[in-house]
Amino acid sequence: MAEAGRLNLPAAPTIRAEPVTVVRVGIIILILVLWEAIAQSGLLYRDVVPSLLAIGTALVKLLSTSDYYWHLSVTASEVGTGLAVGGLSGLLVGLVLGGNRMLSKSFEPYLYYLGPTPKIIFFPVMIMWFGVGPGSKVAMGAISCFFPIALSTAAGMRQIDRVLIRVGQSFRANAWQMATKIYLPAMRHPIINGVRLGLGVAIIGTLLAETKLSNRGVGFLIIQAYSLFDMPRMYAMLIVLFVVAIGANALVGRLGGLSTIRQR
Repeated sequence: MAEAGRLNLPAAPTIRAEPVTVVRVGIIILILVLWEAIAQSGLLYRDVVPSLLAIGTALVKLLSTSDYYWHLSVTASEVGTGLAVGGLSGLLVGLVLGGNRMLSKSFEPYLYYLGPTPKIIFFPVMIMWFGVGPGSKVAMGAISCFFPIALSTAAGMRQIDRVLIRVGQSFRANAWQMATKIYLPAMRHPIINGVRLGLGVAIIGTLLAETKLSNRGVGFLIIQAYSLFDMPRMYAMLIVLFVVAIGANALVGRLGGLSTIRQR
């Protein structure tokens, strides 16, 4: 009886790390070790690859200055406005192209051709249209994110179950009701993926525009640090941008997941 009781005892919980997490942490540690090894080896010019301590010191100084947060807010507002303008335009175009076969065959190839084109080539045109102020940077962010969102929305429209569309038509829903009640809820995942891609390219387009012609924003600070050969400060700003981009991307994904849970 005693032996049977011992056999029925619950096993002690074991703590096992997820293999994916271990691999990710290992990759980060490997990159840091290689970086520090290159910095200490002297193979490259001095300060081209600064030590982790120098970058950490520059990062602390950067985050302790209020001026940097003002420049960060300028860039964030430009990226956010560009994403809103380009995202809504891409969403509308994607709905139209995805819902009309003739328009899709006529215009969608141009989106595929222009989508991979580096958007920085349009920057001189944006300057002529919107000036050297924030307008040209917002336009660069908008034109950058327009293509992935439009293409993702058009592809999502073609994946909607035809039964859902016939149900909406049977209730004589108008175009607005079909878009808000049928189309958008049914293709939330392609839209979220398009927004995540659009966010990344909007950040890239805005920063490139700030590095070319601007006196404010994170892009301006990065190119200024590069011109002064202040590499630790430049890398510190890149790290902050990297973290902010990851956080924004994760937030968009989380909002998409919450919308899915609410609809269920």
